[in-house]
Amino acid sequence: MNAAALEAGEILPGVALPEAELVERFVRSSGPGGQNVNKLSTAVELRFDVRGSPTLPEWLRERVLAARDRRLTSEGVLVLQAQRFRTLERNRADARERLLALLRAHTVVQAPRVATRPTRASQRRRVEAKKARAGVKRLRGKRGVEE
Repeated sequence: MNAAALEAGEILPGVALPEAELVERFVRSSGPGGQNVNKLSTAVELRFDVRGSPTLPEWLRERVLAARDRRLTSEGVLVLQAQRFRTLERNRADARERLLALLRAHTVVQAPRVATRPTRASQRRRVEAKKARAGVKRLRGKRGVEE
């Protein structure tokens, strides 16, 4: 991705997030900031409705909703919080960059796993480990009744 695409908020070529679909709330930050931390609302809570977004392609929407992400609400709204920086502007930019990175991560198709057989050596090591463990457990058993 080039810098212009990142600036425009493009997830994929030709698919950009419009400003109207992002909801920002500004709250008090818990991070650094000295005396300002108690006066200014510099932390950003960015909300993006994945389920209701007309911009996202259906396949991408399904992937994001299928991901078991704790930032995704039961209504399908993705909530990101940014309070890493001291200024509101940098936190806004950080939240947007993280949203785009998260959506772009779901565009990458995972390669299907190829099933392989365990090697003969690994099977042998597994059996040896099981025998050793069984031997330890056998030693723990009752030896005989002493009266």
